[in-house]
Amino acid sequence: MGIKFLLHAICVWTSTTCWVLTASTDDGLVRVSLKKQPLDLKRLNAARITRVGLESNVNDQGAGVVYLKNYLDTQYYGEIGIGSPSQSFSVVFDTASSNLWVPSSKCLFSIPCHLHSKFRARWSSTYTKIGIPCTINYDYGDVSGFFSLDHVKVGEIIVQDQEFIEITREAFVPFLVAKYDGILGLGFPEISVEQATPLWFSMMQQGHINHKLFSLWLSGDLTSELGGEIVFGGLDWRHFRGGHTYVPVTRSGYWEIVVGDILVESISTGVCKFGCAAILDSGAPLIAGPTQIVDQINSAIGAEGIVSMECKNVASKYGYALWNTLISGKVSGRLKTLLEDETMEGSAMGESAVCTFCEMIVFWIQVQLKQQKTKDAVFQYVDQLCDDLPNPIGRSFVNCGSLEILPDVTFTIGNKSFPLTP
Repeated sequence: MGIKFLLHAICVWTSTTCWVLTASTDDGLVRVSLKKQPLDLKRLNAARITRVGLESNVNDQGAGVVYLKNYLDTQYYGEIGIGSPSQSFSVVFDTASSNLWVPSSKCLFSIPCHLHSKFRARWSSTYTKIGIPCTINYDYGDVSGFFSLDHVKVGEIIVQDQEFIEITREAFVPFLVAKYDGILGLGFPEISVEQATPLWFSMMQQGHINHKLFSLWLSGDLTSELGGEIVFGGLDWRHFRGGHTYVPVTRSGYWEIVVGDILVESISTGVCKFGCAAILDSGAPLIAGPTQIVDQINSAIGAEGIVSMECKNVASKYGYALWNTLISGKVSGRLKTLLEDETMEGSAMGESAVCTFCEMIVFWIQVQLKQQKTKDAVFQYVDQLCDDLPNPIGRSFVNCGSLEILPDVTFTIGNKSFPLTP
């Protein structure tokens, strides 16, 4: 599979930077703006857009503007409309997929569908049935449905006869808690299910935008109403300082680029020193990468796997009592009494897990006692073994009280450094 990163918009960590995705350099414009909390669009002034290479401002005539909402810096979504009259849906603008989908009124047996807006074909005078079944696979679950055709409104732009998917089945957990109804893919046709034309391609084909570019800005300011902005065919100069960094798309399909060295506290992690393939994914709430790099970052920020953390908690809470019990030679019955006398409320993994860790620690101590190790040496050994335990749950924890002293993690893109600060 190779070394790949799933990079959540490189500029998300600052509210004054944006990243730009380009396909070519024609003249033209269409914009979608992203918003954070529910807001009254009538109270907002239209944002000014600057064409690439020009200093003049462009008015909003013909521009498609969508204000996005921000849920805990993990879900950025905005409103679009489908059908005539338009039916409203909140969607994530996702650069790592290419299809547009929303729940269907025919989704009857999937609980998440009943918690979100559903498209009702019979309400639309411009609806055309296609009916081809399909499934889209995501890392966090699948969705299934069938293709349909209708007008799609993005801001003030109306894209006619756009293919989209009516979903009839959604993965339970991820979409049950989602704040959005569906996903609007911004990837290339190569990864589109059934080769459906992506919405932003349709915008260009129908002449809504001439400049083959879209820019995306995501705000990290949870106190602001403005959650972000997506601009089709131009840039919003208010959301960046200085110049932009342009890098080529190395493989069509995803917005895949080459990322250079990744540094922790200005020290190279080594793995991507000569370049790694990276995917810019505006729909992901995280940054994912090779284990070799993630381990170095976790070590620098003091992140611990939940299994390791629980093991150390048990060693700290019961270790000396277990030591004294083993030294006394009166093991039978004493360990059970010891655990029953102590509260288990502090454990994130339950009483059975505590007992398991106690049994492991007892075994480790017994092994070390046979080697006549000192008490300090024994518990250093136990601590190291806790560190080495595998973490199949895949969860790690960081002490949020130490954010001020955590190191920067720096990404190199186009020979320019982009620091990620706590």
